[in-house]
Amino acid sequence: MEKKNLALYIILSIVTCGIFGLVWLAMLANDLRTMSNDESKMSGGMVVLLTIVTCGIYGWIWYYQAGETLNNIKASRGITTDQSSGVIYLILAIFGLSIVSSALIQDTLNKLIDGTSNGGNY
Repeated sequence: MEKKNLALYIILSIVTCGIFGLVWLAMLANDLRTMSNDESKMSGGMVVLLTIVTCGIYGWIWYYQAGETLNNIKASRGITTDQSSGVIYLILAIFGLSIVSSALIQDTLNKLIDGTSNGGNY
């Protein structure tokens, strides 16, 4: 798995009026599935399909689950977390800021890929 250019992905999501945001969502879901070593998690394509079919409601559920998955990944690596990322991602997505949730998830994934930490917190 390789790091993704966060600024480029944000710009592409804005320029394409959210279409690239769906592609990015699929990539995030696949990366989380790979990083957590949990093949029972849904593939990126299925996450996007369910998000479209449910008019975005499944996306809210997925953002919450992504935060919990990231917390579990951090815990398995001995990185302490003092917040529930899932709740933050969910609230942002409910208020129409899912691009911010995606950016925060991508930033955390990039840091986990690098193996760097920011004082133990991500």
